[in-house]
Amino acid sequence: MLAHLVALVVPPCCAACRAPGLKPDEALCAACRRALPWLPAATCERCGLPRPCGRRCPAADAAFERAWSAVAYEGVARDAVRALKFARARTLADVMAAQLAACVPPALLLPPGTTLVPVPAHPRRRRARGFDPAELLGATLARRTGLPLRRSLRRERSAARQLGASRSQRRDRDRLGFTAVGCAPSRAVLVDDVHTTGATLDACASALRSAGSRSVAAITWARTLDEGRR
Repeated sequence: MLAHLVALVVPPCCAACRAPGLKPDEALCAACRRALPWLPAATCERCGLPRPCGRRCPAADAAFERAWSAVAYEGVARDAVRALKFARARTLADVMAAQLAACVPPALLLPPGTTLVPVPAHPRRRRARGFDPAELLGATLARRTGLPLRRSLRRERSAARQLGASRSQRRDRDRLGFTAVGCAPSRAVLVDDVHTTGATLDACASALRSAGSRSVAAITWARTLDEGRR
């Protein structure tokens, strides 16, 4: 009720293009929803890139066994992720979770014992934002799918941030400082907003496997296509 009253005075804007006139429960306008760069069905199961993913799969040595993303990290999708992270457009998490729940391959979420594990943000970033985007996305996805959510990972305060790091720095698993908390779920599915080089997902998967996970997959809303440029 309060949201509807506020919307009468200040109509909500699209989180991506800032177009006014949205309903209180909307985050993206119709034009931006139509412009989302959906990834094709034929993607590499290991790295999540459109096939062919290269002479050698970027995730060939990764600790996660499968990765999948809904959209390419470009255009409207990039604007949406930035709005979630830096403009606190938290309603976008529900849009992203709804699209993940509708499109993710059943083989990733349906096997018995599947548990969602959000990738924890850097502690300084979490304090600055007041929330963790991946945790919010994971919790929303858990509500939509009925799957359990377990915060099985911790990121050390001394860990390096990925934002602004070079490609070679991003791929260094040891600099990221992820550790498992308690007994890891037997079948874990990592949840994050963006899959860039895969180093963060790799480090998280390695920590979970060291703590007892037998199977680790990863799903993200967006996937960077031009890894070399980043």
